[in-house]
Amino acid sequence: MSKNFQTPEKVIYVCTGSKCKKKGGKENGKALRELIKLMGLKGRVEVVKTECTDRCDFAPVMCFQPDNYWMHHTTEQQALQAFKDHVLDKPDTPNA
Repeated sequence: MSKNFQTPEKVIYVCTGSKCKKKGGKENGKALRELIKLMGLKGRVEVVKTECTDRCDFAPVMCFQPDNYWMHHTTEQQALQAFKDHVLDKPDTPNA
């Protein structure tokens, strides 16, 4: 086997337990994977589906690492905004 094991720079954990999956977790993960592919970040950023995080009352739940940023009741729009904030890390910088 000549494949290299790569450690991604950032990981997004998306709960796909039954409640999270029913409330949009699956779609959130799919949207984020498509965005990663579109932006050429495959290998650097990874979406990991997790089983139940035991936070069913807050479904759907996701977490951005290494920022340890947890989200609950997450819409697809919120997931995409969090991607910009925690993966792209492009804060507005004032002109010098």
